[in-house]
Amino acid sequence: MQAFVIGNVTVDETIAIDDWPQPGASILGAQTARGLGGKGCNQAVVMARCGLPTSLVAATGDDFRAATIREQLSGEPAACRLILLEGRASDFSMILTTPDGENAIVTTTDCASHLAAAEACAALADATASDLAVLQGNLSDETTATTLKAARDKGLLTAFNPSPLRPYFGQLWPLIDIAFVNQGEARALTGVDGAEAARSLLAEGVRQVVVTLGGNGALLVDADGAVHVPGEACDVVDTTGAGDTFMAVALASAALRGTALDRRAIGDAVKAAAITVGRHGTHAAFPSRSELKAILAAG
Repeated sequence: MQAFVIGNVTVDETIAIDDWPQPGASILGAQTARGLGGKGCNQAVVMARCGLPTSLVAATGDDFRAATIREQLSGEPAACRLILLEGRASDFSMILTTPDGENAIVTTTDCASHLAAAEACAALADATASDLAVLQGNLSDETTATTLKAARDKGLLTAFNPSPLRPYFGQLWPLIDIAFVNQGEARALTGVDGAEAARSLLAEGVRQVVVTLGGNGALLVDADGAVHVPGEACDVVDTTGAGDTFMAVALASAALRGTALDRRAIGDAVKAAAITVGRHGTHAAFPSRSELKAILAAG
């Protein structure tokens, strides 16, 4: 199996602050990290580091950030198809982090929202029915829906992370095999929490739903029932990228073993996410290839 990640790529600027600003306030902060980001990029990098053959398709502009993106991705094991959009600024994220490790993220989507459906679908030309298509919420409704339909037509397994939340997601559920949501997303999408939220998405056509619970671990829910995997004890430094690490490792763990998503995959993902939250930044915080190899070997 190989994974095709169609999503966004950004340059992340992380700024540490003492507390959240109030409207009209000016506050001081300290830059703690600058590097690769974007949910699509994050997930592709971590899956590739797990040893799963992974391709990333994303759009960039023709500016200085695009050069940074290309340079940093050149050192990663993921195969990258970066679509150059002339006259547009590459997407970037401004990440505010507080001392308790929580974050707020503002991401521009000029490039992501203009990634054409034809370019995204072209990335699946060499995919086979044994492969995996992974998408998130940063692309346009047309590109997202068209790509998921193309993946389904080819018999690919489809995984979707509905973040950031968009109004059009309701039409996508029948096209999605595996959905990854956090507690806030689950509630916003269904009006309920936890396993009940997951069962609501199952009723809409999703085959498996993972609800991440922060420090309390995660729930895996499908037609056979619900499995809870507890969290891993760790010191929380910065939660940025933890959800992407979790999703990528869960998918890679199952794919590399040739199985459906299971308790072991969720357990591997919890351990990897604990490493990410213990470090500053996004790309710089991801587990290394050796760390991921150890997690996946231990099971």
